[in-house]
Parts: sequence; structure tokens; C-alpha cells
Amino acid sequence: MLFPFLTCILSNISFFILHIKGSGAFPQPLSAAEEKKYLKLLKEGNTSAKNKLIEHNLRLVAHVIKKYYSKVNEQDDLVSIGTIGLIKAINTFDSSKGTRLSSYAARCIENPILTQWIQKKKHGILFLKLAIA
Repeated sequence: MLFPFLTCILSNISFFILHIKGSGAFPQPLSAAEEKKYLKLLKEGNTSAKNKLIEHNLRLVAHVIKKYYSKVNEQDDLVSIGTIGLIKAINTFDSSKGTRLSSYAARCIENPILTQWIQKKKHGILFLKLAIA
């Protein structure tokens, strides 16, 4: 019951942030020092640190989604799925492993998008094409 509610809210978070910022661009990524600072605050239970990490990594969600293209109305679904993957990445990230959050989050964002693509392709509903990088 809570998960559908969160999904609904998260589906519009990136557009809301862009609207508030007013520039039409995502916030710049955090520096390594800033990232460590906010990850430390997050471990201490600071929810504003979690929000800051989400906001400044939305550009990564957009970058991963650009690999896949589909109809415009389906891109909203990909943003929602990618944002949920980003939040899961932030919740499960272990900074002691020696990697940056973005490296870990990229896979956490991409995996549910690919799962969605496979499920819909099986049913012949959605045809995503992988952009050749």
C-alpha cells in the first residue's frame, strides 16, 4: 500500500525539482567530499542528506534513461523506475567498498529498467531500442 504511493510521488520528483530550480537543468553532481559528507549524515539518519543525494544524482537517472528510448509517454515510467532504483542505491550503498555512489547507482538504476523492458517485450507492448553509444 505504501509502495504505490511512493511510486506515484517519486514519478514526479525530477520534474518538480527542475521546476523549482527554474533553469531546466538538473543540479550539478556532488563533489567526492560533498558526497562523503552527505553519506555520513545519511548513516546518522539525516533525511535532508538523503534528499540532497537524490536531487544531485537525478542527472544520472536521466543519463541511464537516454540509453533507452521509446514513446514520450513511456519515458515518464522510465524516470519513475530509475528514480526508485536511485533511492534503493542510496539506501544500500556501502562507502567502505571504495567506489563512488554514482558507479553503484548506475547499475541499481539500470537493472529495474531492463527488467521492465524484458517484461513488456515478452508481452509485445513496448519496443525499446538500445542506443549505440
